[in-house]
Amino acid sequence: MAEKLTPKEEALEYHISKGEFDTNGKTGTLLTKSCTTQKELALAYSPGVAFPCLEIEKDIEKAYDYTNKGNLVAVVSDGTAVLGLGDIGHLASKPVMEGKGVLFKSFANVDAIDIELNTKDTEEIIKIVSAMADSFGGINLEDISAPRCFEIESRLKEICNVPVFHDDQHGTAVITTAGLMNVMEMSGKKAEELKVVIIGAGAAGIACGNMYKLLGVKKITMLDSKGVIHSGRSDLNEYKKVFALDTTDRNLEDAMKNADMVLGLSKPDLITTEMVQSMTEKNPIIFACANPNPEITPPKAKEARSDIIIGTGRSDYANQVNNVLGFPQIFRGALDVRATKITENMKMAAAKALASLAKEEVPQIVKDAHSREVMEFGVEYVIPSPFDRRVLVYVASAVAKAAIEDGVARVKDFNLDAYRTKLERLAQHLDGKI
Repeated sequence: MAEKLTPKEEALEYHISKGEFDTNGKTGTLLTKSCTTQKELALAYSPGVAFPCLEIEKDIEKAYDYTNKGNLVAVVSDGTAVLGLGDIGHLASKPVMEGKGVLFKSFANVDAIDIELNTKDTEEIIKIVSAMADSFGGINLEDISAPRCFEIESRLKEICNVPVFHDDQHGTAVITTAGLMNVMEMSGKKAEELKVVIIGAGAAGIACGNMYKLLGVKKITMLDSKGVIHSGRSDLNEYKKVFALDTTDRNLEDAMKNADMVLGLSKPDLITTEMVQSMTEKNPIIFACANPNPEITPPKAKEARSDIIIGTGRSDYANQVNNVLGFPQIFRGALDVRATKITENMKMAAAKALASLAKEEVPQIVKDAHSREVMEFGVEYVIPSPFDRRVLVYVASAVAKAAIEDGVARVKDFNLDAYRTKLERLAQHLDGKI
């Protein structure tokens, strides 16, 4: 009997070539046109390739017609904020960036190329990415540390003619906003009445806070490593200052009293049962997203009180906050209407689409994937499953529609019903049914 591999050994084995014609890593190049005859060679390269070149020279929009630009995303990182690993260097981040490419292709049929930059200089990153952006249909910034990531994304969005999206910020924001919408509906609460606590003032925490504000949330208490971000502090950067409250709360225990929602983007085991018990009386919600171990586990939170609604970043618990519910489908919709940027309206449309899907009947294949007999809208299901292929249809179509409405789409002749039908066919293709 073969000796069982450790998780580390299994992961390392997964990334290594398994055969003579296999390659190391997780991604490669897939040809979309045949090149097996002299004629096809002449079409693929010289002399045939000159004709699409000349068409693009006359009209650069033709690049969407004659090249892979319209289905290609660059996943760009400097390796300064990788998963739970921190600043590990640009090349050490490559397995993660390749992994993003796997998710793009698997969940939305988007091609992605990972690009790891050997620089931490903000100006240099902006210069490099802006110079190469036109080769792609979109730019996915990844694992770039805060606060640099805010300026990098903001300036690139202004410079580039294609969508620039920092998933570490907006992916978590879109998905937790969807969950929050559904909890508000279940409990009859209004956004402007909520007290929200965010543990962690990095890229995701700031973005989540900004999106909750767009939803209508007025009171957000944010904490960083030094405690509550309040108006008496003099050590706040411009992004944290926006969330500085005039409050006597100084620590997490203070902040969580009467809170309606807590978002954890920090470290394991920060939330105690006493803190959970101090939250609001009706249906408090916790998204404990520290990985691999959350700020509090669902079993421990439910021991504290039975009405808690809790989600984590882990797949072995209900209500998983998984960014794969967002970025592949958001880019799919943006690419298909040739969007120039991803707007706040497009992100909110994605969140609303996810919230809506969670209320639909869950297919048996999704239940089987989770080994759960019961999956229906309620405290154990406020966020849809990543294994539900309808996520692609709901989110991509909502994003595409919002792009058209916001006037950032190059495609003008857009039929939403026809596009949803196309996405349904794509979802079936990704499932291997066609």
